Amino acid sequence: MAFSSPLSVLFARSPIQPMQDHVKKVYECTKTLKPFMEAVFAEDWDRVLKLQKEISKLENEADDMKRSIRMHLPKGLFMAIDRRDLLDLLSRQDRIANKAKDIAGVITGRSLIFPKSLHADISVYLDRCIEACNFALKAINELDELITSGFKGQESKFVEKLIDELDEIENDTDKKQVLLRAQLLKMEKDLPPIDVMFMYESIDWMGGLADNAQLVGDRLELMVSR
Repeated sequence: MAFSSPLSVLFARSPIQPMQDHVKKVYECTKTLKPFMEAVFAEDWDRVLKLQKEISKLENEADDMKRSIRMHLPKGLFMAIDRRDLLDLLSRQDRIANKAKDIAGVITGRSLIFPKSLHADISVYLDRCIEACNFALKAINELDELITSGFKGQESKFVEKLIDELDEIENDTDKKQVLLRAQLLKMEKDLPPIDVMFMYESIDWMGGLADNAQLVGDRLELMVSR
């Protein structure tokens, strides 16, 4: 007897819902970095490891969903959207989860102890990066409505507003990243050099969450503009 996966059943109705489910999983993975970093700051390494494994699990689930979407996406879609656009959008969504997994992996692997004077600023910075991912989620959740409206009218304007706000958040994370790197630079001589290198990398990768969220918005904006 043939087996039908939940995703293939969904595709019988709409190819958009699985894309939205995927970005929801991606966001779930990303927002788990918040309690993860709180555990890092508290030097609660048992909880850090537990949350790192949770982030890795969520990223693997997102990967499984991505592969299933690629396999089941019909060759011809009778709708106002190109198959290649959907696949590109999917790849951009997936990079967000990959970056979250990388951040958790390097910090856990090195047992990085960030200077206490940076904790508050890193938390604010990470919150903004996660907020950018949330706006990407909100924008993708409007994709079915966009298609229904033919990428026109009030729905199109609403999505464009979301993308504008996403751009503002990403610009803010860039500024915060510059300030964090400058603060860390002043402390370099008092910290283990290898750890400092991985701290810079972790800070950059947190910014990568917002960068990739903005790329999702850019792709959606391009689709709307067509």
